[in-house]
Amino acid sequence: MKKNSLRPYSSILVDGPDRAPSRAMLYPVGFKPEDFSKPIIGIASTWGMVTPCNMHIDQLAREAETGANEAGGKSIVFNTITVSDGISMGTEGMKYSLVSREVIADSIETVVGAEGMDGFVAIGGCDKNMPGALMAMARLNRAAVFVYGGTILPGCLTTDNDRKVDIVSVFEAVGQHAAGKLDDRGLQAVESCAIPGPGSCGGMYTANTMASAIEALGMSLPNSSAQNAISPAKKDDCRRAGACVVQMLKTGLRPLDILTKKAFENAIAVVIALGGSTNAVLHLLAIAHAAKVKLSLDDFTRIGKRVPVLADLKPSGKHLMSELVAIGGIRPLMKTLLEAGLLHGDALTVTGQTMAQTLANVQPYPAGQTIIRPMSDPIKKDSHLVILRGNLAPEGAVAKISGKEGLRFTGKATVFESEEKALQAILKGTVKKGHVVVIRSEGPKGGPGMREMLSPTSAIMGKGLGKDVALITDGRFSGGSHGFVVGHVTPEAYVGGPIALVKNGDKITIDAEKRLVTLEVPASELKARRKAWKPMKPRYTRGVLAKYAAHVTSASLGAVTDMDLKL
Repeated sequence: MKKNSLRPYSSILVDGPDRAPSRAMLYPVGFKPEDFSKPIIGIASTWGMVTPCNMHIDQLAREAETGANEAGGKSIVFNTITVSDGISMGTEGMKYSLVSREVIADSIETVVGAEGMDGFVAIGGCDKNMPGALMAMARLNRAAVFVYGGTILPGCLTTDNDRKVDIVSVFEAVGQHAAGKLDDRGLQAVESCAIPGPGSCGGMYTANTMASAIEALGMSLPNSSAQNAISPAKKDDCRRAGACVVQMLKTGLRPLDILTKKAFENAIAVVIALGGSTNAVLHLLAIAHAAKVKLSLDDFTRIGKRVPVLADLKPSGKHLMSELVAIGGIRPLMKTLLEAGLLHGDALTVTGQTMAQTLANVQPYPAGQTIIRPMSDPIKKDSHLVILRGNLAPEGAVAKISGKEGLRFTGKATVFESEEKALQAILKGTVKKGHVVVIRSEGPKGGPGMREMLSPTSAIMGKGLGKDVALITDGRFSGGSHGFVVGHVTPEAYVGGPIALVKNGDKITIDAEKRLVTLEVPASELKARRKAWKPMKPRYTRGVLAKYAAHVTSASLGAVTDMDLKL
C-alpha cells in the first residue's frame, strides 16, 4: 500500500475494513469518524510533579493539542518521564539522570512508532527532556517540533535587599553555611524562596543552554528558548508548534533535512556566545549521533576559536534568563552572530524558512542593556568550553573556563572515589588552597550514569576557594557549576583511563591556552601504576543502571547507548 503523504503512518494503522479494531480503540480516547482521515499528531508531554521544571507542561501540552487540531490534525497526548537533577544532586539518585535521557528518547520513539503517529510535538522542561526528545526526532525522522517549557522567574531574598536568587544560590549557600558565613536561619531563608514557581532553572544552566541550542539547530520555533514558563508567549508557542507539525507534513519537511552539520555548528556557536553549559557538548554529540551527522570534540575547538562569549549570565555572570527574555531573548544575539559570519544563514528551520530568513526582521537589543556584550567588547574572545587533551585525558575532557578563574592552574591532587567523599572533605575544610580535587569512578560506566558535580563545585565556591582550587572528574557538571573545573575526562577510571592512576600529592597542570591537562608524573611511574591497577567491580549488576553501564559509550562520543550494531 502506498503511504498517504499527509498520513504516512496513521493511514496504515486506521484505514480499511481490516483496521476496524484499531479505530474502535480510538473512539473512547476522543476520536470521531471524521478524525480518521486526519494526520495523527502526537504530543509528547514530560509533565510530572517531580520537579517545578515540568509541573506546568500538562497545560502546555493541551495548548499544543489545540494548535495541531485547529490546523487540521488529530492530536493524541502522551507522557514520558522526567527526573529532577536539582533534587537528586549529590546522591545516588543522580546516577539515573543521564540514564533518563536515553529512556526519554526510547519512550518517545516507542510510542510514536507503535501508534502510527504522522508527526509530533515534544515539550520538555528539565535538562534531559530536551536532548532525549531531539534524539527521538532524529531517529524517527517524522515531522516534529520541540517546545521548551520555559524558564522560571527568580526568587527574591527579602532579608538581603531583595536579592534575586535561584537553585544555584542554594547550593552555594550550603558552602557558605559550612564555612560559617551563613547561619541556619539564613540558609533556610535562601532555600525557601529560591524556587517561586514553574519553569526550568533560571541561569544559563543546562536547560536554558539546550533550549537555546535546539532553537539554533532549527528544531523549535523562533523565541521558544527565551520565554517565561508562565506567560501568554509560551502558550502561543505551543499552539503554533502544533500547527507547524501539520504544515511540515504538507511540505514534506523532516528533522533530518534540518539536522545537518551546519545546524550543529550553529548550535555550538550560540552555546558559546551564551556562555552555556558543558552538558551541551555531551548532548549535541548524542543528537548528532542519532542524526548520523559526524560531530566530534574537535568541532567544538574549531568553532570555539572564532566565537566569543557575549552573554553575562549566571553561573559565572550576573544575570538570569528571565532578564534576557525581557530584552528580546536570544534572537538579537543570533542575528549578531549571523552578521559576523559566525552562523550559517542557509540552514533550514522547522518553519520552512532558512535561519537567515527567520532573523531578517529581528531588532537589536535596547540601548543601555548590559546582559549581552557587543562583538567588539566580549566577555571572552574565544570559547569558555575548552576541549583539553594530554596524558590525563588522551581522548579528551571538557573544561568550563570563563577566564575569571585564570587560564592556567597547577596544584597537588587530592583524590576521591566518589562525589560524596569529595563533598565531605570540602565542607570539613580538608580541601585547601592549591589542591586539585580529583573525583573519579563517576563516568558513564563507572558511576554508572556520569553524575553532575554541582554539590562539590558549589561548596568550593561557597567556601571562597573558586580561584584557588581546581576540580577534575570523569563525571560531568551541572550547568550551574563554575570555577576552574574539568569534566568528561576520557577514558574514564572504570575502563582504566589515566585518571585511575592518579595518587594523592601528584602534580596536575591545567592549561586552557594550550588545551592540555597534564599529570606531572614520569612515564615509567605511570607504567608501573598501570601494571598494578585492578578494575573495580560493577556497582550494579541488574536493573536500568546495569543495562546502561553495559551499553553506554565514552563521554567523548556523547555517552549514547544505541551505537550501530555490527551483525
